[in-house]
Amino acid sequence: MKLTTRILSEGKTFPIIKPASWTSFDVVKKVRNLTGIKKIGHAGTLDPFATGLLLLCTGPATKTISKLIQLTKEYIAEVEFGYETDTMDWTGKKIRESSIPTLSKEKVESVLENFRGKIKQEIPSFSAAKYKGKRLYKRARKGEEVPQLFKEVMIHELEVLEIGDKSIKLRVECSSGTYIRTLARDIARLLNSTGHVKS
Repeated sequence: MKLTTRILSEGKTFPIIKPASWTSFDVVKKVRNLTGIKKIGHAGTLDPFATGLLLLCTGPATKTISKLIQLTKEYIAEVEFGYETDTMDWTGKKIRESSIPTLSKEKVESVLENFRGKIKQEIPSFSAAKYKGKRLYKRARKGEEVPQLFKEVMIHELEVLEIGDKSIKLRVECSSGTYIRTLARDIARLLNSTGHVKS
């Protein structure tokens, strides 16, 4: 992660490219250490394995975080078929395997049509969502039972960018709170297969 520290100052909002393997809070801590600014927050959480734009707010600008979080999001995601994991991405433990479906533009498009517009999603067990005051991922990591929770989200645009032998690359424009990992798993299931987010 490259930072030009002299442009970071109190009361501003800055775009930062989050590197893979860093949590969103890792970025906040790094910027605090580099700048000496204590009051810093991020507007939306990216999964640790994900790369992409993270908005950081400093000082008085942290008051705008709740509004920024509600902005429409855009993701590029590669969905790999053949197995499902407990986290719904490549970092998790394999829990189900299947054959890889025959992938064609027509077949994929017919399935994607089911996910455009307002849809109901299962919240992943390994997520920062809370149940009875406790993060779901903390329950899941301890082996505790995680309740099946759902939420309603909006998929504004869902576009196929590439189709490979065992994966597809998608562009997703969606409402805040959409889980791309759940979307990937559900698309795979409708293709009579299993899948997870590779990148």
